[in-house]
Amino acid sequence: MLKRNLLVVIVPLAALVILATTIHAAYQPGEEGTICLGCHENKDLTLSLKNGEKLPLYVDGRLLTGSVHRSLRCSNCHTVFSVNNHPERQFKTRRSFTVSTSEVCRQCHRFDKGIHFKMLNTLKDIVCVDCHGSHSIKAVQEDSFACESCHKYGMTMSFKDGSEQSLRIDENALGASVHNKLRCADCHFGFSSKEHPERRFADKRDLTLVSTEICRRCHFDKYTKTLESIHFSKLAAGNIKAPVCVDCHGSHRIGAGRTEKIRSARRCERCHSDIYKIYSSSVHGSALLSDSNQDVPVCADCHRAHDIGDPHKTDFRNNIPQMCGNCHANEGLMKKYGLSTAVLQSYLEDFHGVTLTFYKKQNSPVRHIAVCIDCHGIHDITKTKGPNASVVKANLRKRCQKCHPGASENFPDTWISHYTPDYKRAPLVYAINLIYSIFIPFMIVGLVLQILLHIWRYAVNR
Repeated sequence: MLKRNLLVVIVPLAALVILATTIHAAYQPGEEGTICLGCHENKDLTLSLKNGEKLPLYVDGRLLTGSVHRSLRCSNCHTVFSVNNHPERQFKTRRSFTVSTSEVCRQCHRFDKGIHFKMLNTLKDIVCVDCHGSHSIKAVQEDSFACESCHKYGMTMSFKDGSEQSLRIDENALGASVHNKLRCADCHFGFSSKEHPERRFADKRDLTLVSTEICRRCHFDKYTKTLESIHFSKLAAGNIKAPVCVDCHGSHRIGAGRTEKIRSARRCERCHSDIYKIYSSSVHGSALLSDSNQDVPVCADCHRAHDIGDPHKTDFRNNIPQMCGNCHANEGLMKKYGLSTAVLQSYLEDFHGVTLTFYKKQNSPVRHIAVCIDCHGIHDITKTKGPNASVVKANLRKRCQKCHPGASENFPDTWISHYTPDYKRAPLVYAINLIYSIFIPFMIVGLVLQILLHIWRYAVNR
């Protein structure tokens, strides 16, 4: 029994030792490699070039054993060199040495078509070693490094209309992207180190429209929202210039829209330059662009990011008070700037807000009831105090006169703003409210008491 147990232990161990010895032997350089490394493992060994530069000839034996070419002899690549024949060669520069030695690769790796053929014939100054290395050549893996090794150069794609698109990818842009953990193949599916199909597009816009379809594979919830946006309706109507995912988010330098507000606003500027110019001088835009204030709203905060509504429609207009209230009813945010948080509530309690709420509840056709933008402006929102106060008041009067033709210059002053009246702000209104808060309960209590006395008197007289 003991012998049987020992055999069960010893036989597997012996097999592992034999396997390890075999693997180790496979990684050892042959006789020729040993002789070559005898000199080339000297870190001080160099070759003098004609331009005076010193070219290191040191070869790390560990890199060779990890290379896909580890089974080859040194003379398989360095064809004019052998143990017995070691001619001296002269090169002008290090680059001329690299180009010359890279020609050896074509003896085994011939490319008559495909992306390598196109790259080697298009980029004359790029050779095999630039992407794959020399002595530490690794098997090409399905990772982003394999893609970046080629796409860091200035390759181009030609379109049917004769224009071209650069295929150079900035590694820094990829690193700063929110997608920096993804592999290239996660988005560019169908492409790999072995499969690299050539695709033809009519023009650059055709490429953009096709590429944006990739986004919905992961962001289907966002994609379905875009189907309800004014941009998609324009695109469906045949306007191919209507923005899609790539236009707003970019391709390789994809940023976080909520944290990169300036970048988000400037993307909208590409199509809406006139509106952006107005916005940049407003109280919101100037705070963002001059002070990098991240508390102020940008385009996507009001118009939404994916299901962008048509601002000319009644539904969009009627939701403006709630839209503004998202920020102006935020107590913590408004406290930082000394602004009232009663904006939404004060509006909903006044004549305009009550009327708007009534129409919305009744699902009735809503007339153009005054909302925030009618008084404060749309993109040109300015401070209600300071040098522009008179301009704001004049604009407000014009708006009031649309519904109140006889509105005088002082008509807007009847509105006590979005602040709750107190003894410092609107003292007369505060005093009247105080009187009513006492007088009305007193009257109600007196009326109830009088009714009770009548009932008691009627009961006693019976």
